[in-house]
Amino acid sequence: DLERAGWDSLCAGKGSDFYGATMLPDAVMVLANGMVMDRDTVTAALAESPPWRTYDIYDARLVQFDDANAGLVYTAKAHRDGTDTAFVGVMSSIYHLTGDGWKLALYQQTQIVA
Repeated sequence: DLERAGWDSLCAGKGSDFYGATMLPDAVMVLANGMVMDRDTVTAALAESPPWRTYDIYDARLVQFDDANAGLVYTAKAHRDGTDTAFVGVMSSIYHLTGDGWKLALYQQTQIVA
């Protein structure tokens, strides 16, 4: 549910707010283009990014490390307005349970090129 809420925020143009609140202070995102971004860089970039129009999540698999740490691995296909080419990639999100709920510690994406 949390991962879908993140995608929904990206479609609504509110990804900066969502990930600013959901990422741990020292969390990072490793993007398909090779960039490694900390929380402040992610929120600044998302504030300037065009929203996604649609997304689909496939083959989601939860990996429970312990009671306070879990990972989600899945394939996503997403479209932006103005482009015919979909972004397709394998995503990994690692979450840590805090007193404020589940928070994103690490996100990684690998683009699938047809």
